[in-house]
Amino acid sequence: MASVNRTIGIHFQVNEQEREMIRCRMEEAGIKSLRAYMLKMAADGQIIHLDLGGVREMVRLLSNATNNINQIAHRVNETGNFYAVDLDDLKDRYDEIWGQMKEILRRFATL
Repeated sequence: MASVNRTIGIHFQVNEQEREMIRCRMEEAGIKSLRAYMLKMAADGQIIHLDLGGVREMVRLLSNATNNINQIAHRVNETGNFYAVDLDDLKDRYDEIWGQMKEILRRFATL
């Protein structure tokens, strides 16, 4: 990144409560530098920090469902039989995945 020549200072005072609020927001955003945080907030007005735990859970559920589908396909190819319990298991996995997707979309809607 090119060196930026910053010659204009902007200074202001805050009270203890405001300082603590700023510190908490910095922590939530995952920003450790007060200067970087204040510059980002002044320039953009907001910082969105995404908690991707739900997405990781979604990936885990998709991986499990994929493994189950592969195991069922392997068994069907060997025996020629497809069992109702396998279909029920796939439906349950699908419902879990869809439930997780709805939760992720609900969280995005609140941003």
